[in-house]
Order: sequence, then structure tokens, then C-alpha cells
Amino acid sequence: MKIGLIVPGGVDRSGRIFVIPVLLALIERLTRRHEVVVVSLDPNAEPSQYELLGAKVVNLGLIKARTRLSWAAVTLGKLMSVLRAAGGGFDLLHAFWVFPQGTLAVAAGFLVRAPVVLSVGGGELVWLPTIRYGGMRTFRSRITMSATLRTASAVSAPSRYVMRSAAGIRPDIHWLPTGVDTTIFRGSIERTCGAPWRLVHVAGLNEVKNQETLLKAVRQVANVFPHIILDCIGVDALNGRVQAIARNLEITDRVRFHGVLTVDEIVPFYHKAHLFVQSSLHESMGAAVLEASAAGVPTVGTNVGIVAEMAPRAAVAVPVSDPGALAKGIVDLLENSHRREALALAAQDFARTYNADWTAAQFEELYRRVAQRSG
Repeated sequence: MKIGLIVPGGVDRSGRIFVIPVLLALIERLTRRHEVVVVSLDPNAEPSQYELLGAKVVNLGLIKARTRLSWAAVTLGKLMSVLRAAGGGFDLLHAFWVFPQGTLAVAAGFLVRAPVVLSVGGGELVWLPTIRYGGMRTFRSRITMSATLRTASAVSAPSRYVMRSAAGIRPDIHWLPTGVDTTIFRGSIERTCGAPWRLVHVAGLNEVKNQETLLKAVRQVANVFPHIILDCIGVDALNGRVQAIARNLEITDRVRFHGVLTVDEIVPFYHKAHLFVQSSLHESMGAAVLEASAAGVPTVGTNVGIVAEMAPRAAVAVPVSDPGALAKGIVDLLENSHRREALALAAQDFARTYNADWTAAQFEELYRRVAQRSG
């Protein structure tokens, strides 16, 4: 098959930094049996073309326009140019995230007469007014999301948590987590008991990831386990605000901010960690949770994304914005090595069952059904 992937980014030429590992794992597996063209809408990437993992990647780069409508028109024109330059003849288009990737893919699919698979992947189906996050803020945006979901040939969601948001529009939505490459993210569940206790948090520093709750929880955990270390890995979108919170809580000696790391540099942190911690207000899935799980690290996290369905057998889920509950979940597991290892084993089994190979096979089957229906 000839497949066009429309993605928000995460396909840097390096294949190591500023990437979405679960997306790269899927691309690598699809290119083993199909011709794949990837179009990235990352505005931070320079316009470019290159080969990556057997796929042709085209970054459209930053597109300037006076209005959203004119931006969409220009971007659609550039997307169509890429599809034509690739020789056309696409069997289907697959967009990651409903808007703008999915909306543009639906329009492009109509023009090139190709069916469209749409994967929900961000905050497009929520609205969190306290931080002004999500795609459902206005009536117009809700209409756009609904129309895009209804028009797509098939829709997938990476967690049942997200499926509930779309089920009223697409009752036929597919549960399809984006699995990790377990040849990269792997390891033993065994860890040395005792200080220093290691926590790892892999996420961008931003409001939806809610690191303030995490740091407040660490402050409470430190009262029980003074020798605790939290490693925070991810790009800082808040210009030092999270680090300032750590200083105000007087835990700078217990929290280490590492910034953006390559995949190879992240894996050793999983191998040392006793727990992975998540404090997000919203997650469509939480790829880092599955990375940690595959590497033998259990998660204590907020009751969103994939954590919501892994709990209670394979994760500990707590309410959002509740530092006390998050701290209690961490302390309880650090105090109980048998429970911690049982969770780690169950989490690793989950990540290995729904790994990148499984995801690629599921999408390929979905592609075949969609292509057959389209004739």
C-alpha cells in the first residue's frame, strides 16, 4: 500500500532528539511492507525533505497567514503539492490528531479520492478553562472537531479514557494504543531497595503536565524518604517557572532538571528509577508511561490516559491536582517492595502485549478494511 501520514512533528532528521518514539516505531514497521510518505506540520522545523527509517519525510515548516482560514488554505495547498510530488496514487491517508492534521487530511483525502484514518492523540477533544488548554473551546472549534471525526473513514483512540470523549460522535471508534519499541525500552523489574529512591518524570514542562502538583507531592514524600531524587526530563515551555516552584518548596537538592535528551540518554533513567510519576491534567495516552513500563518501572500517576485503564493491576491512579494523593501513592509503593514489583511486572506485560509490533499490525488490518470499503 501507499500510505500518507500527516503528523504534528516528532520526526526530526536525527531520529534521536525532538522525536516521538512511538511514532517513529510505527513508521519503521510500516515501511517494511508499504511505501510511506510523512508530512510534518511542525512549525519549529525548517522546510525540508529527507529519508527517515525508510520513509520520505517532508517538513512544511512555519506557514504564516493573517487568519486561521487562510492558514488552512495555504497549508492544504502545500500538502496537496507534496502528495502530487510523491506521485499520487495513495491508498489512504492517516492523520495523527484531529486538528489541524485530521481536518487537513480529510480535505486532502477528498481531493485525491483516498480514505482517511484519523488517530486522536492530544487535547483536541477537551477544554480545560483554568489553563486554556484543549480544542473544544469555542462553538466553531467543536463543530470542526465533530465534522472531522464524522467524515474520517475510521477513527482510533490510544486509550479508553479518550474514547469516552469521542464515542458520542464515532461509536465505532477503535481502541488502539500507540505501542513502544520494546527492543529499545526494556529492562528488569528488579531495583535495589533503599536510598537513594529514584523517581523519573518524562514530559515537557508545561501547564497541562502540571508539574506544580508533582513538586508539591515530592515535598511531602521527602518528609518520609529524605533521600529521594526526582529526574525531570523534557523541554521547558514555562521559562523556569517550574524550577522556581522547586526553589520555593526547598527541594532543589532533590529535583534535577535535565532538559531535552535523546532517546538513548533517557533509557538509563528508566533503568535506575523505582517509580515513574505522572501529574498531568490530561493525557490522550501517555507514551512515557508505556516506555517506563516496558523498562520495568511501575507508574504512580493521575487518573488520565493509559494510566486510567492500567490501574489498579498495572499502575496506581490518583485524582488530578491532588499532591497529597500522589504523595501517598508514591510512599505506599516505596514502602512495599512486593507490591511495587507486582505492579512493575504487570505494567511490563501490558507494554509488551501492546507494543509497536502489535500497533503496526492493528493499523495495517484497519488500513486493509478501510481500503476495501472505499473500493
